[in-house]
Amino acid sequence: MSEQLIHTLAGRLREAEHARRPVAPVRREIAPGDMALTYAVQQANVDARLAQGERIVGRKIGLTSLAVQQQLGVDRPDFGALFANMAYGDGEPMPLSRLIQPKVEAEIALVLERDLTHEKHSFADIMSATAYAVAAIEVVDSRIQDWDIRFVDTVADNASSALFVLGSRPVPLRKLDLAACRMTMDRAGEQVSKGIGAACLGNPLNAAAWLADTMVKLGTPLRAGDVVLTGALGPMAAVTQPGTFTAQLDGLGSVRAVFSE
Repeated sequence: MSEQLIHTLAGRLREAEHARRPVAPVRREIAPGDMALTYAVQQANVDARLAQGERIVGRKIGLTSLAVQQQLGVDRPDFGALFANMAYGDGEPMPLSRLIQPKVEAEIALVLERDLTHEKHSFADIMSATAYAVAAIEVVDSRIQDWDIRFVDTVADNASSALFVLGSRPVPLRKLDLAACRMTMDRAGEQVSKGIGAACLGNPLNAAAWLADTMVKLGTPLRAGDVVLTGALGPMAAVTQPGTFTAQLDGLGSVRAVFSE
């Protein structure tokens, strides 16, 4: 891997976020299939944020829709880091000035109470390590111009992550059927997305197990207290102006993402 290329691409994405000006796709400078270099670009910016005193509070899983995987020509999800300053509470205003070209998607979030350190995790491992599930809205935002992304672009860009909102109704997994969980999301009374838990790799626990295995292989296993955004249950919706998006998830209640000037 070229350390100079990693430094250059990471810096370009970092500056795009700070200046709120998207840049051209980075895939033009990364060889197709070079996942090591691509994730190294992501990690370089994670390290930069940690050096500035930010704190990782979990991970997000992206590309959990088979349709989106086919669109981007891949056969696997991706992941990104979640930081404490990305987290908002239900109904807490989020300034649009922090964002470039945001979109929202409704998800099931898991909050862990035990570490996940096995090489291969079963459903039982994930369920026994999870304190509770909660409704969530992820705000995704690409630093790539016009969302012109492929797998390499979104991975390098921390899985197109920006902000996330957690609901305030924690529910034990034993009270939920995650695959059958239905979701609707609306803005000002107009439905903008709908879906079901099975849209997330067949079951959100499949996504969580994939992430747990992957993080162990990378030497950074998921830990107690981590938030895991398991992936979208339905299509993304663009955020074009201030307003409130409300997602309703079976068994988990509602969660609101409020965007302010």
